[in-house]
Amino acid sequence: MIAMTTGNVPFDYSPITERPAFDWPGGAKVAVYVGLNIEHFLVGRPSTSIWPGTADLVPDALNHGWRDYGVRVGIWRIIEILDRNGLRASGLINSDAARHYPQIVKAGLERDWAWLAHGRTNSVLHTGMDRDEERAVLTDIVDTIAGATGRRPRGWMGPGLTETFHTPELLAELGLDYVLDWTNDDRPYPLNVPGMLSVPYTVELNDLGLFGKGTTGPEFLQIVVDQYEQLSADARNGGGRVLALALHPFAIGQAFRAKYLDRALAHLAAQPDVWLTTSDDIAEYYAGTVSDGARGGR
Repeated sequence: MIAMTTGNVPFDYSPITERPAFDWPGGAKVAVYVGLNIEHFLVGRPSTSIWPGTADLVPDALNHGWRDYGVRVGIWRIIEILDRNGLRASGLINSDAARHYPQIVKAGLERDWAWLAHGRTNSVLHTGMDRDEERAVLTDIVDTIAGATGRRPRGWMGPGLTETFHTPELLAELGLDYVLDWTNDDRPYPLNVPGMLSVPYTVELNDLGLFGKGTTGPEFLQIVVDQYEQLSADARNGGGRVLALALHPFAIGQAFRAKYLDRALAHLAAQPDVWLTTSDDIAEYYAGTVSDGARGGR
């Protein structure tokens, strides 16, 4: 087939039906990981809000307090739930969060979480930079997270899933090997930057988007079950799939929602064809076992 590239898009078209089938470790069909957003927000800068009516005020106590609940309270509920269900988080951490919340970093290190660079702060999108400026920003972000966690991150997700056209190349220079920003597949796939992968993330199975549209806790649980059942059926016919669960502690960490996350993870953990893992391990397994034979369209 003829590979098609549009402008500077960092990948080629590759229909999933034309790629070789494969299983995850142990014959698993669905790799499940939790993308846990650990974010720092600036008090005087508009950002993710639950009510737009005060979003432009400085200070915006209503919305900033809602966001701040996540790192003060919500994440500790989520940690208990992850522990109970045997999951290690993939910590999507702002470098500012790594500096401001050492207790969270300590908890993640004790549990051997994967750490991904998630920009500097979720109050500022990762855009509008030339190559040299971005190289300096990314170097600072990666070095800060490495200093806080004792390990260099291998993956990247931009704040608001933002990149420039240079981001994958600059991340590769810094030793990273995958990004989550392009949510266009149920499997990892190679980018056109040598050594860089796209690993599935989700803006659909994402607590912030779902609850922002009025989804209830029981509906969230059913959505997770439905996602797993379809991916499992797809995998039986066409090979391994990834179920990414995107969590924000100020959304799913609210007291009245937490039990539905617990039930959803318990359901996933009970499935015999599920691999409970991290995005790091997904990328490593794919790159080492599958990638050379799964470059359909390249």
